Amino acid sequence: MNDEQGLTAPSGEPPAVELIGLDKRFGAVHANRAVDLSVAAASIHGIVGENGAGKTTLMNILYGLYQADAGEIRVRGEPVEIKDSQAALKAGIGMVHQHFMLVDNFTVLENIVLGAERGLLLEGGFAAARRVLAELEADYALKVDLDAVIADLPVGVQQRVEILKALYRGARVLILDEPTSVLTPQETDDLFRVLRRLRAEGKSIILITHKLQEIMAVTDRVTVMRDGAVVETLATRGTTREHLAQLMVGREVLLRVEKGAATPGAAVLEVDNLSVIDEAGVTRVQGVSFAVRAGEIVGIAGVSGNGQSELLEVLAGLRRPTSGRVRYGGHGLAVPHGMSAARALRRMGVVHVPEDRLRRGLVKGFEAHESAILGYQDDPAYNDRVLIDRPAILAHCAHLMAAFDVRPADPRLGSGALSGGNQQKLVLAREIERDPRLLLIGQPTRGVDIGAIEFIHRRLIELRDAGKAILLVSAELEEILGLADRILVMCAGRIVGELSGPEAEPRRIGLMMAGIEAAANPT
Repeated sequence: MNDEQGLTAPSGEPPAVELIGLDKRFGAVHANRAVDLSVAAASIHGIVGENGAGKTTLMNILYGLYQADAGEIRVRGEPVEIKDSQAALKAGIGMVHQHFMLVDNFTVLENIVLGAERGLLLEGGFAAARRVLAELEADYALKVDLDAVIADLPVGVQQRVEILKALYRGARVLILDEPTSVLTPQETDDLFRVLRRLRAEGKSIILITHKLQEIMAVTDRVTVMRDGAVVETLATRGTTREHLAQLMVGREVLLRVEKGAATPGAAVLEVDNLSVIDEAGVTRVQGVSFAVRAGEIVGIAGVSGNGQSELLEVLAGLRRPTSGRVRYGGHGLAVPHGMSAARALRRMGVVHVPEDRLRRGLVKGFEAHESAILGYQDDPAYNDRVLIDRPAILAHCAHLMAAFDVRPADPRLGSGALSGGNQQKLVLAREIERDPRLLLIGQPTRGVDIGAIEFIHRRLIELRDAGKAILLVSAELEEILGLADRILVMCAGRIVGELSGPEAEPRRIGLMMAGIEAAANPT
């Protein structure tokens, strides 16, 4: 199953980290329930669970971002008190967050030493840092140009910088939170090679991921959490993806998308030679042409930052194209005076699930029921002549929460208090329940647990089979391969090819995403 896996630490060596009876509450929410966790030295330990299972809270306690209400933390057998991230680093614990903590206009070297400068003179500190980093790069195969500006680096290299930064600060235990969410398959393979090298050199890795195939590929042991508690910890090579999914959700989960053949109808969306140049004069989308027909799902695969976001924004009426043409149902978009393009499109049955739910999808400071009507707040169903009909909005939100299993199912809860996955489900519910003609959807399952992924995929197939047109943008190749009837691959703002059927296999798509290979029939 995984012949590159390591085994347990040498006999008699204490665990790298032990969490004993950790308990944490946030008001009425019992986030961690007397959690016991032991991570062996020189091992890769996975943690999986549904949204709200408590895994990120647990790691935030270990890294000092939260304080436990009860329980004990031991590092290499010794009790430690971790009040903040500096105390965590002092104890040899580093963390690479899902969203990188890097300054875009700083160089790699400046980012690594930021906050850990050595010596009064920066030049002297930089010289010393270069010597240390040269050793780390050689030891762990983490070659990076120290003088490169972060903004100019691909995402996979930026992640290497985060790992180097943690190692530079002395981390012997490294926590990785959803580390592959923006990587190509090749970059993921490179990351796993680095993790195995770290393990071979005696480091311990804690890997939080919702991708069970990655757990099976790289971890030695895996802990399953549900409702804030540990369900089971087991050796990876003694389990299966299906068994882990069942432990996570408490029922059998279908890991593959079941669907029949598509029966496409007339074109609902037509894009002709579309280009977008941003405010800085950078070309984000260049000469893109394609169509999406009723009753089909067209998937766009690509590493984040290759023009997919700007393309979706144009199609949803949030950005004007620099050139080219877009037609909906055979017609251009006519925007009445005083109305935004996005609002006009919603009236035409075009709905949009944005890639960035926090920036575009909801307002963290709003209560959930307020976020549940964003974009539709002028609907007569929510207004009583002069005043908004608060009971109607609360009832509508309660319906959405029940239909999409949003937890906690409290319409008055702050949108920002929901976990990322439950925020995503609320945005999806708001848009999908409008019975759209065309669904523009970006990263539909980013940060969503495996049970909810199954539910969302099933709903998308039901929409397709009901004759809806769906344009799906996702960095998850498995998701694209499972859902899409046709796959367009984007790289550097262009569509470099269209694939379907047997030719649509992960390695080929990954090479195209990285700009290494182009399809024989690019659109």
